[in-house]
Amino acid sequence: MAATATPALAALTKAGVPHDVVKFNHDPREHSFGVEAVNALGANGIAPGQIYKTLVIAVPSGLAVAIVQAGARLSLKAAAAALGVAKAAMAEPAVAERTTGYIVGAVSPFGQRKALPTVVDSSALAFERVFCSAGRRGWDVAVAPADLIRVTGAVTADIQA
Repeated sequence: MAATATPALAALTKAGVPHDVVKFNHDPREHSFGVEAVNALGANGIAPGQIYKTLVIAVPSGLAVAIVQAGARLSLKAAAAALGVAKAAMAEPAVAERTTGYIVGAVSPFGQRKALPTVVDSSALAFERVFCSAGRRGWDVAVAPADLIRVTGAVTADIQA
């Protein structure tokens, strides 16, 4: 498959962002996608803290994106505050899929159908590269945190519970 096989990878290529795709065998019975990525990528020597999950949240104005370490929990209150809104809740999966163009477990912060307000947990700044979904289950993409923030137009804040 071409390096631009997903909208996420096409968006990174178009933006001129250096990136590496890491693939692993996704188990279709698995529903803890972040844990699966941590286990698979960890077996390849990638630190669990470098692996991030993309969560779609509902805010009063619509939807937004929160990016946290795959093994962490999101503080909805902190995410809402970082985005300058009164409250946030997890988005319904079907709504998240329709809005982003990705299936749950493969939502990438890059190449979404509609650019959504985004907040990245500040822990990402501690790493040279972070891994997040490349837009397909079993595919992650490694990027510099600065590129993740720039391409998504994200703010950073401590949003992990």
